[in-house]
Amino acid sequence: MRVISGDARGRALKAVPGTGTRPTTDKVKEAVFSMIGPYFDGGQVLDLFGGTGGLAIEALSRGMERAVLTDTDKKAIDTIRQNLQVTGFADHAEVYRNDASRALKALAKREVKFDLVFLDPPYKLKVIGGLLEQLMQDELLAEGATVVVEHDAEDRYDDPVGELAPLRRAEYGDTAITIFRKG
Repeated sequence: MRVISGDARGRALKAVPGTGTRPTTDKVKEAVFSMIGPYFDGGQVLDLFGGTGGLAIEALSRGMERAVLTDTDKKAIDTIRQNLQVTGFADHAEVYRNDASRALKALAKREVKFDLVFLDPPYKLKVIGGLLEQLMQDELLAEGATVVVEHDAEDRYDDPVGELAPLRRAEYGDTAITIFRKG
């Protein structure tokens, strides 16, 4: 795994030790950023299932100003922090060990608005629909925000969630990406 483009291009990212984390492959990451970017002029990114931090770090490398990354696994949190240090983005990120729903509640209290959100939960959890609703309910999305959902290709997310409308879907083997846009 590596940073594909931008300020930290080519920097290697550490993987989370063990088999509990399924990192987004470079191929899928490259495809995602070609669909949503590929570059940004500032903004805030949220990665609710941070894993290695690779998606949020890629967004920072491509121009996002700030990132918030969460994960429940201590090994993942440690890996995210190491990867932020290696890429020089530690001062541009907040990292929390928390589950996704609690993290959203805490962020809502701070009245934070995100321009880009990554939802890449373990496929077996089946929490994406509820998290999309919570993002809208808690008003965590800026106008025109993009939400990138990585999920099992067998699952479909074809319906709007409030102002959040599905824009595009792409499949890569047993992985699918569905992109939503607010507004």
